[in-house]
Amino acid sequence: MVYLTIMEMRREDNISRGPGSGVEALGQSEVFLEFQERLSQVARIDRPVLLIGERGTGKELAAARLHYLSKRWEGPLVALNCAALPPTLIESELFGHEAGAFTGATERRAGRFEMADGGTLFLDEIGAIPLQAQEKILRVVEYSTFERVGGSRAVQVNVRILGATNADLVALSEQGRFKRDLLDRLSFEVLYLPALRERTGDILLLAQHFATRMAFELGRADVPEFSEEATRALENYSWPGNVRELKNVVERAVYRSDSPIIDTIEFNPFRVPGESPAVPEGSRSKAPDEPKAPGLLVPEGLSHGEAVRRMELTLLRRALEQSRFNQRAAAERLELTYHQFRGLYRKYKNELNDEG
Repeated sequence: MVYLTIMEMRREDNISRGPGSGVEALGQSEVFLEFQERLSQVARIDRPVLLIGERGTGKELAAARLHYLSKRWEGPLVALNCAALPPTLIESELFGHEAGAFTGATERRAGRFEMADGGTLFLDEIGAIPLQAQEKILRVVEYSTFERVGGSRAVQVNVRILGATNADLVALSEQGRFKRDLLDRLSFEVLYLPALRERTGDILLLAQHFATRMAFELGRADVPEFSEEATRALENYSWPGNVRELKNVVERAVYRSDSPIIDTIEFNPFRVPGESPAVPEGSRSKAPDEPKAPGLLVPEGLSHGEAVRRMELTLLRRALEQSRFNQRAAAERLELTYHQFRGLYRKYKNELNDEG
């Protein structure tokens, strides 16, 4: 098992606490431990890192851990959610502006790059950055200099960049929406955060952790326990919202329960009171009368490429279902290496997620 707590250490002039103050990572699955090991290795290498993962997998926490395990741990950790700002403001947020640069700019303002000087800049949802700002980021990566908006004087900085996204940056670059040169320079290492459904054995471990913490917050003396029915529900759900969703579901179950034994799990908080609970949208379990997975035959008249795509998707879907969404077990069923399987999974991830 791994249980890591990284207490935040800041210099007095650290202008941003960044994400994940008092960061924790909990897990014992092989895929989780493998990810943590890779993260620890690259943390000490002063190069850019890209964090790729579904929503709720903990990209902010991973970025914080990368920073605090690095040689820059005493420097600032500054974060910017690039999807939370309109494109017209991102450049000013990143590089700052001079007085009079635009309407309302009454004084000089430092941007995130200057704030992160000597430390780490975490760019969440990096795929949302407009091309013009990408060009300036590329210059910072190559020359460690930039100019504020409305300025002409070069500003020198020493910053490590961490980027995070759930988008396919390679596809975006092929579409001309993300600069290939910038992608090449930011991808010294690319870390894929495992989805919760891939972390066999971690769901109940995390659920018990969140339940215990919630009970403590509520001032309850008894440690919550999950009934067999609740345990099955937690294990059979595919968790499209990952750890973030698990935390919400478990905390809601604890506070609603009058007993330390948790026997009711509500996955959909929007269900109308009195309405019969439906099978959770992300449930892996099948209804008894649900038809079996389709065979490998494909309709006539398809192109070779489309026929291959359908067959690969069918094989992938079937292997995942038969292995209870354990990706290593699914890879063995398909007689693929784990890395070969991961490449195939990433190829069809959007279609698989749309189904779940």
